[in-house]
Amino acid sequence: MTMLTGGCQCGAIRFACDSGKVSSVSICHCRMCQKAVGNYFAPFVAFEKGGVDWTRGSRKSYRSSNHVSRAFCADCGTPLTYEADGYEPSIAAGAFDDPSALPPTVQYGVEAELPFTAGLPSLKRVRTDEGFEGDEFMNDMISNQHPDHDTSVWPLPKA
Repeated sequence: MTMLTGGCQCGAIRFACDSGKVSSVSICHCRMCQKAVGNYFAPFVAFEKGGVDWTRGSRKSYRSSNHVSRAFCADCGTPLTYEADGYEPSIAAGAFDDPSALPPTVQYGVEAELPFTAGLPSLKRVRTDEGFEGDEFMNDMISNQHPDHDTSVWPLPKA
């Protein structure tokens, strides 16, 4: 059994998921998902029952419809789940420590897909360390983001 770990941006919430219980990896274009994650589309990883274990913290939930709740970190605001009644939570793909291990295989809600998303691969590509005027911004950047791995302590000690 391979475990897939992840959590919110600040580290208050962490999870571990059984890779053998992944039922689908999808992108949803519906307007409700767009609003829930504040993005053009929402990538989610769905699991069979028993596939998700919350290892640190408690999620805050918002009931986005009569059938679905969305959970997020109350400390940093990271969107974390899509939770349809009676199903295991689907986890936001970007919250995994290694989202590259979870390529999407299906797109839902395509009736609301924004027309320009198909052209995203053709846009100019710029690395983070190349995209800002002057070196000061990146050279003295201190990230408060939790590292992409489990830690025994949270919050992390200040450096």
